[in-house]
Amino acid sequence: MGDLNGHSSLWGSRDTNAREFQIERFISDHNLCLLNDSSYTFLHAATRSFHTLDLAICSPSILGRWNFSADEDLHNSDHFPIILSHSFTDLTIPRQTSRFIFGRANWQVFKDLSELTPDIVNLRDIDAAVVAVVNCILRSAEATIPKSSGKLRKLSKPWWNERCAEAHKAQKKAWNRFRRYPSTVNFIAFKYAKAVARRVRRQSQRESFRNYVQSIQRNITSKELWHKVRKILGISAMEKSLSVLNYNGQIVFRIEDIANILGKTFTEVSSNEFYPQDFIVFKRRKEKFKFDFEPSSNEKYNIEFTMHELKDTLNKSHPTSPGPDGIYYNILKNLNENSLCSILTLFNRIWNEKAFPHLGEKPLLFLVLKLEEIPKIHLIIGQ
Repeated sequence: MGDLNGHSSLWGSRDTNAREFQIERFISDHNLCLLNDSSYTFLHAATRSFHTLDLAICSPSILGRWNFSADEDLHNSDHFPIILSHSFTDLTIPRQTSRFIFGRANWQVFKDLSELTPDIVNLRDIDAAVVAVVNCILRSAEATIPKSSGKLRKLSKPWWNERCAEAHKAQKKAWNRFRRYPSTVNFIAFKYAKAVARRVRRQSQRESFRNYVQSIQRNITSKELWHKVRKILGISAMEKSLSVLNYNGQIVFRIEDIANILGKTFTEVSSNEFYPQDFIVFKRRKEKFKFDFEPSSNEKYNIEFTMHELKDTLNKSHPTSPGPDGIYYNILKNLNENSLCSILTLFNRIWNEKAFPHLGEKPLLFLVLKLEEIPKIHLIIGQ
């Protein structure tokens, strides 16, 4: 696809030139197809005439997958943008993960709805108790905390204001008049409106950038500072999933297939086949030994958790992404005292009974650091 500067009736031009035969011969010799329709793609300002110079050429195998069209607005250029729209039915549009909007939460109602009783956490089966606690908290959160839609936001233009909108409207009006009646007077009016709109946009962009930089003061937090710096650099915090994956020369579109391919690749990379042979021999020899992890004494880091440790951990936590249960730290921080006591009881049951819950096929990773003791992190993986 590009500006080939060829004139031919084959793609909608009113006249022809020498390059027409070169392009047609190239398409014929290589068995290619032309996606263009009769839409114009170029405005010649000197003669105020429309031409088709930009061509989209493809192989026959993908001809039926794409639809060609040209935008009706020049967008401050002399070429009309070419739009190639796909006809795939199984292509997944990326979406953001739907998140809780904690700034609009009704925490008082949440505390009342999410109260956890001792009967819930004292169920005989640990898995049943964990599921009951998670479901109670999530149901209460769904009822009292609004969630985002998950749709990707449009690219924001903080500099766009009412003056820009009025200038853009005047430019578009002049352009539509010139398209219908391509006279010299209408062309001059369009060029003038285009210049005015460009000047207004540039002024607005400069003023917006100055105001944004001036908002970086000494009294803002480091988090706010780096958030503003990332915006200046154009780094977006939006999560975008992979929509297309090239695997062994094949294009994969379905999210489920992409996830399966990534999982398979990670598994192969982490398998024993990628280990050096001497390490595999050493690994097999060491795996024959049986280890006894039973404590030989009552170490302080093996005693039950306390309410002080639980609250201190929650206070020091940051608003990070949730685990496989979908519960955020902000939600746990807003539980009432009775619910926190019930959760503490459940944690100590898991700790003492060594019966770690099974949440489907997802592995659980616990990092346990006892306070006021020698920093020892115990890594416990439950499947």
